[in-house]
Amino acid sequence: MALLSLRLALALLFLRLAYLSVCRNVTSPISTPNGVYNSSTTPSSFAWNTYNYCNAPHVNAAHYTKPHVEGAEMVYMNVMFRHHKRTPDNLYPDENGLNPAGGWNCSNFVQFNYGGGTAAVYHQVVVPPEHPFLSQIWNGTCDQGQLTQEGLEDAVKHGQDFWSVYHDTLGFLPDVNPRDLYVRTSVADRTYQVAGGLLYGMDPAYAGEPFAVYTQPTNIDSLVPDYDCPLADNMRNAYQSVPAWTDHLVAHAELQARLGEITGTANLSAWTSWYDHYFDTFTSRTCAGHPLPCNATTGACVSEEDAAGVFAIGDFEYNYIWNAAQNASTYTALTFGVMFSELAANFKAFQSGVEMYRARLYVGHDGSMIRLASGLGLGKSAPLRWPALGSEMVMEVWRADGEDFVRVVHEGTPVKSLAWVPIEEFVDLLQAQVPEKLFDTCMSTSSS
Repeated sequence: MALLSLRLALALLFLRLAYLSVCRNVTSPISTPNGVYNSSTTPSSFAWNTYNYCNAPHVNAAHYTKPHVEGAEMVYMNVMFRHHKRTPDNLYPDENGLNPAGGWNCSNFVQFNYGGGTAAVYHQVVVPPEHPFLSQIWNGTCDQGQLTQEGLEDAVKHGQDFWSVYHDTLGFLPDVNPRDLYVRTSVADRTYQVAGGLLYGMDPAYAGEPFAVYTQPTNIDSLVPDYDCPLADNMRNAYQSVPAWTDHLVAHAELQARLGEITGTANLSAWTSWYDHYFDTFTSRTCAGHPLPCNATTGACVSEEDAAGVFAIGDFEYNYIWNAAQNASTYTALTFGVMFSELAANFKAFQSGVEMYRARLYVGHDGSMIRLASGLGLGKSAPLRWPALGSEMVMEVWRADGEDFVRVVHEGTPVKSLAWVPIEEFVDLLQAQVPEKLFDTCMSTSSS
């Protein structure tokens, strides 16, 4: 156990090894007041809560403010996070040729995978240089969608900041205890690795110590979400077939053509029907200090200007799909209704005095965060943006004069419309996002 603890501690500590960064006369897009896409650290000249895609602002002792209600005491909370930095989830047809020769390095991040009571095995990715399909993956020691060492470090720091508020400042969480904390993730490795980083940041004594993290079966996971809903699919296809959507694809046809020629993705529907894949592959690189893709044959590189354009388009698309389109609210409710139902059940259990935990933490994905933000109505006051890495939504319950109120804190800043809501109304808001007979409704092919 001592050796196991040491190994896990080494995996979770800041190893300070230089993350691979090979330059090709191409620099990452600079940080602007509209957002940061090239560093986990927001420039000091910007507001602390500036949108930072690489590492979202979140609650921390330096900027946290209590509700302005005399005698209020925090009594319960649910929190949802997005995982932190990872390698690209999407791959170009010739991925190897679009990366520096060194590729991606994950050898400084030990990933343990073993059954209790057996040998403490861990896995390390190898990319054989003689592999006949080498063109489809980068060189190095990383798999696609894998959490990086920098992502783990950001998760640890996130846990430290979270603890600085809810333990040090408020005294709400007395210690990191499985009896008080319920943690759920998706089945993706990076989400339970981030959960481990968060817990370790809260209390380094948990290096190497077991802590239960709950998941749901892949095909019904409500956190991603991953359950089938043909009606929702049809609904989304319909509102992505009208001018409100198709016009933006036409307007950016020249950009699409340039990107397709450089990356070899021209005429591939997964890349041309929206900008999700480009957004993913560009931000994964810039956040890790990698250059934007360059074509090894032509020498043409994705420019900073075009990358910035993709980032802006990505914001438009995420807001449209989950917030602004006609029927977007219904689509969001259908695809995240099971999760909204779970959250409502948590708060109802607290109301009735049968909740077992002081806090429930969920570590999900960008699709989790955008749906939660939309369902809570955050998109009514301003367009929603693509949820950043490490994005955070805290749902706090405060008690004052014998009554319970919910305050929602998004990316470290209280949401004005949800700053002090009676818990009954907040439960009603969550339940309103759960369609009746959800399974039967999802499995139908039309809303009539």
